[in-house]
Amino acid sequence: MPPLADRIRPTCIEEVVGQKHILGEGKPLRKIIDSGQIPNMIFYGPSGIGKTTIASIIAGKTNKLLRKLNATTASTADIKDIVAQLDTFSGINGILLYLDEIQYFNKKQQQTLLEFIENGSITLIASTTENPYFYVYNAILSRSTVFEFKPVESEEIEKAVLRGFDIIAKDRGVQFEFEQGVISHIAASCGGDVRKAMNAVELTSLTSKKVDDKEFVSLESAKDLTQKSAVRYDRDGDSHYDILSGFQKSMRGSDPNAALYYLARLLEAGDLPSACRRLMVCVCEDVGLAYPQLIPIVKSCVDIANAVGLPEARIPLADAVVMVATAPKSNSAYLGINSAIKDIKSGKVGNIPRHLQNSHYDGEDNPNKGQFYKYPHDYPNSWVEQQYLPDILKNAVYYQFGNNKNEQAFKKYWESVKSKNKK
Repeated sequence: MPPLADRIRPTCIEEVVGQKHILGEGKPLRKIIDSGQIPNMIFYGPSGIGKTTIASIIAGKTNKLLRKLNATTASTADIKDIVAQLDTFSGINGILLYLDEIQYFNKKQQQTLLEFIENGSITLIASTTENPYFYVYNAILSRSTVFEFKPVESEEIEKAVLRGFDIIAKDRGVQFEFEQGVISHIAASCGGDVRKAMNAVELTSLTSKKVDDKEFVSLESAKDLTQKSAVRYDRDGDSHYDILSGFQKSMRGSDPNAALYYLARLLEAGDLPSACRRLMVCVCEDVGLAYPQLIPIVKSCVDIANAVGLPEARIPLADAVVMVATAPKSNSAYLGINSAIKDIKSGKVGNIPRHLQNSHYDGEDNPNKGQFYKYPHDYPNSWVEQQYLPDILKNAVYYQFGNNKNEQAFKKYWESVKSKNKK
């Protein structure tokens, strides 16, 4: 018997759960499907959320010959076999090619399709779990409409979970009874992946116990069979960078609750190195000079985390994350170095002022011999006015004091020192 995920696969748009942003009434993909005029399309999003299902529904609404390929196993010869069918009676109206995981096709394989996509004899519907703007050949991308599929909301997945149990109940000639919370737990624990939810339904149905002529499914059983399945994580995929982005932006935004949540996502996926690296970047970039004492503290927490490993590493990292999230913020040094690098990259690189250079021999052609460097410690408060930047940049300002208490105190101090020395 086929897996439940295949048996429950919708045959019409109305049965599809989720993707209302593109499939709801009046939404773009729904309009295209209803029109019957199918363009080349690329479906982009995580696995198990309906890309293949929608492609199959679209195929059923056209009079084209449907062919399917999976780019992980297909070759250029497979593409040529499909092209050859254009000259047959069955392919007289053209071919609708559903190409799964198109990111695994190399540039040459994608180019093989290009001629037939351009003349309309092949209509391409490709799916990918990777960002198509990085992995799909530009010529194909420019001739296709990209639709992003998103993880399905748990409320929508609950409908599929109930339908899945109904199918199994009919197959087995039984009636299920659920402990409170079973359906919502399965729906919430699958990370927006309907296929994963259906696998959980099949497993939990096998562990049910007969109670009063009904198959009773306990919440404990559902929890045991769905451990960690909500973690959707691929260290090479978009979700990896989305989680890291959410992690740093939550700390930068001073939200310790969100920061701890994203830290938990990283640690549950076993990605201790990324959590540590981003934490150290954040304390330097976003806390910076507002509380510079925190930088070595966070480094110590990271060292402890790496020394003890998971799961105990979560404790020092949680300490560090909360400190970073609740600390005062300043990115003044971060902006300063970026501004200096920008000038250097634009070619603003002048000679080091003579008085700052390492001691050199003055040639006979130099009428003003000597370096004339002023040693700051020979002056009050260890400061004396002199030019440090090259002439081309002598008035450049890269660092602006932040508005936090720490930097404002430094600013006040130096304003006082410089004003006294200039008198």
